[in-house]
Amino acid sequence: MGRAEARKAQKKGTGPDRGGKPKKKGIRRFFTWKLLLAYFVAVVGLGVGAFYALYLYVDVPTGNSAATLQSNVYKTSDGKTIARIGEVNREEVPLSKVPEDVRKAVVAAENKNFYNDSGVDLKGTTRGIVNTVLGHGKQGGSTITQQYVKNYYLDQRQTVTRKVKELIITLKVNERMTKDDILQGYLNTSYYGRGAYGIQAASRAYYNKDVDKLTLEEGAYLAALLQAPSQYDWGTATEAGKKNALSRWNYVLDKMVEQNWLDAGKRKTMTFKEPGQPKPALGLTGQNGYLIEAAKREIIRDLEKQGRKESDFAAGGWTITLSIDSKKQKALEKAVQDKLISDLEPGSREVDKHVQAGAVSVDPKTGKVVALYGGQDFAKHQISNATRGDYQPASTFKPLILASALENDSRTQDHQPIKPGTLYDGTNKRPVVGSDIPFAPENEDGYSKPSVTVQQAMNDSVNTVFAQMAVDVGLEKVKKTATDLGMKGDFDATPAMSLGSMGASPMEMAGVYATLNNHGKKVTPSIVKSATQRGQNFDLPNAVGDRVVSRDTADGMTSVLTGVVDDGTANVVASSAYQVAGKTGTSDDDKSAWFSGYTPGLVTSVGLFGEGPGGKQVTLQGTGGNGRVNGGTYPAKIWAAYTSAVYGSGDDDDAKFDLDTNVGFVPPQAPAGTPAAQPSSTQGRSPSPTASKGTQSPSPNASQRSHTPDPGPTSTRNTGKPTPPTVPPTRPTPTGGGTDGGTRPDGGRNQANLQP
Repeated sequence: MGRAEARKAQKKGTGPDRGGKPKKKGIRRFFTWKLLLAYFVAVVGLGVGAFYALYLYVDVPTGNSAATLQSNVYKTSDGKTIARIGEVNREEVPLSKVPEDVRKAVVAAENKNFYNDSGVDLKGTTRGIVNTVLGHGKQGGSTITQQYVKNYYLDQRQTVTRKVKELIITLKVNERMTKDDILQGYLNTSYYGRGAYGIQAASRAYYNKDVDKLTLEEGAYLAALLQAPSQYDWGTATEAGKKNALSRWNYVLDKMVEQNWLDAGKRKTMTFKEPGQPKPALGLTGQNGYLIEAAKREIIRDLEKQGRKESDFAAGGWTITLSIDSKKQKALEKAVQDKLISDLEPGSREVDKHVQAGAVSVDPKTGKVVALYGGQDFAKHQISNATRGDYQPASTFKPLILASALENDSRTQDHQPIKPGTLYDGTNKRPVVGSDIPFAPENEDGYSKPSVTVQQAMNDSVNTVFAQMAVDVGLEKVKKTATDLGMKGDFDATPAMSLGSMGASPMEMAGVYATLNNHGKKVTPSIVKSATQRGQNFDLPNAVGDRVVSRDTADGMTSVLTGVVDDGTANVVASSAYQVAGKTGTSDDDKSAWFSGYTPGLVTSVGLFGEGPGGKQVTLQGTGGNGRVNGGTYPAKIWAAYTSAVYGSGDDDDAKFDLDTNVGFVPPQAPAGTPAAQPSSTQGRSPSPTASKGTQSPSPNASQRSHTPDPGPTSTRNTGKPTPPTVPPTRPTPTGGGTDGGTRPDGGRNQANLQP
């Protein structure tokens, strides 16, 4: 290589003095570190430029909140208007009328840095935009200024465009208005529940006083309401809702202490003051109020799942068509009147003043509520007995234990498969084995059988059998099955849950039993047939979801529950026209009584609740002058009267269940001469300590566990009951009282299901 060539090579960087490093070729030459940095700066510059252009382009609009408030219209499924709700309850007040400590309570609850921030929570807003783009629905956190902008200038729709506009308008509002003006606007436009917009209307709705008369304790509750107005409304909230409301109230006051707005010593002396009861809107009398309240709660629930707020519903413009069938609704109301109300004499019997009835009827194929009974009159009792979840479902929970056993292929303590023919020890007050938590429930009327099939235990609702079964299956597995089927799951997984010791509503239990009836596909009862907002269709979730238990399990449970009707505590509902499956339930001291049951085309849950002064749960004993009340009395009679009245009025009134299962109903009586199968005894195992007062531990030789194997699989198809096994298990002939009421084959009257 000559000198000239060497110099040329050196300039090109390929000669020996340049290390011979080759030059990048193709697409790689566009991704050097310098170019990547340049790209980043360019993108940021374009973003800033675009935002600045939008900032100049987007102006603060004229406040439109009051102008867009409209009525909400409710219709029945046949198009008849039953109510038009929407007179706006609002009275604006100057900030000076709101006590300073009440203002600070709101700021502490919603945006503690309000007085020092720029009006925008960039992190929360960015998270909200990302969630919206990804379709997750839930929005990020917002400042008081942002919430005021949404309340007064925009709406609650979740779109990227709307969120960017919110960001820009918020920045401009924060520049043009003082913090006091923004806070005043926020307090006057926020929704507090009970139809109240603004803190003055809220003060009147909850405490029947003007806002300037509010105490800090009361103001802290109104501040807590801003997070979830309906859920935290003390007058209508569930026990869980009240617990959450109280927790939020404490949170507000504690944040005030953190900000040095409240003396810590004074904070310790503060007690929660319950607000007054809500007043029903005009025209919401009889059942209409309960129907509308159920629809309203459902729409709000679905709005919140989309990241929108309850105030978006309260602002109006909705037309909601209910799924209620007018004929079935009238039949349900008549059944309650004829079988319960006509027996009550509240003027002469104290207990009759405390009786509350609730019922929900669901089409299992669509999940739609076709009839609902919430109480005698919404104008007199605003808590809906159809949706309240504060009373125990009692033995109507027991089928869920067996369903969990079937679904999980569970075994007894003796490693035998748990099936309808499996034998268990039904001895009264028998301590459960295998649990760290001692529990020895009492059977109704001292019912005590050392050997009883699971089927017979279901028919007679034997507490000791299902307490042991829940432990055998696994308490957490039982709870999971219950929540999969439709229960809310806000209860502890303990042996006591086997007796239905948690809270539940007729709506909830109707959904659980509808899921069984629908061959294991999840049914979440819905009372809303369709909804539009200002002419735009509102997307409703499907009331029928995915399969949550196998068809074998669900159909097997339906078959078993036909036995409760034909041979157990619910025989009062048996019909020659159609098959019925169901379960009775009666809680401790007869405070609640239930029947949840179904035909092939209709699922209905009926509950009776004893509600004393102040909402205290009281006994139903003596209702109607008839002594003990249990699931086999008023609830079952109401169910039977309603179902017989509407059977034949629809297109899906099949007489027999369409079942496909390898497990199911087991005959209650073995053929004569069949040797009795005895449960194995536990040798060398100490029984669990008892949990019931007065319960004695059995002797070491007492039978602690069941069990003989199930007589074998059976096949059910189209009849509702399988072909009996060749040699069915033998059970002792019942001589004592069962549980949950109903007339026994031996002519005796079963009584209520007592819980320890």
